[in-house]
Amino acid sequence: QVQLVESGGGLVQPGGSLRLSCAASGFTFSSTTMNWYRRAPGKERELVATISSASGRTNYADSVKGRFTISRDNAKNTVYLQMNSLKPEDTAVYYCTADLWVGRRWGQGTQVTVSS
Repeated sequence: QVQLVESGGGLVQPGGSLRLSCAASGFTFSSTTMNWYRRAPGKERELVATISSASGRTNYADSVKGRFTISRDNAKNTVYLQMNSLKPEDTAVYYCTADLWVGRRWGQGTQVTVSS
């Protein structure tokens, strides 16, 4: 059974940092492309960052380039999202996803709130 469990969200002041984690199980993590999405209130879902399985190549939304870093630890079956210089507009529920051959699977999400 595929499971994706996000953690690390919370309340942070503008300019602060958070690191999100996503623990994966039930599939071959090391050969799976992983993504972070977010959905802000009243806005469409946004692909934030992607990390490929083989090369570890990364891609980012323009809105987070230079501030967010996606990484993975295949030994721990975990993908991370380091978020620095956070802005109020980064407030959203953040979701970890796995691109499996049967389709994309989603975690339950973790809330990130950036506010003073």
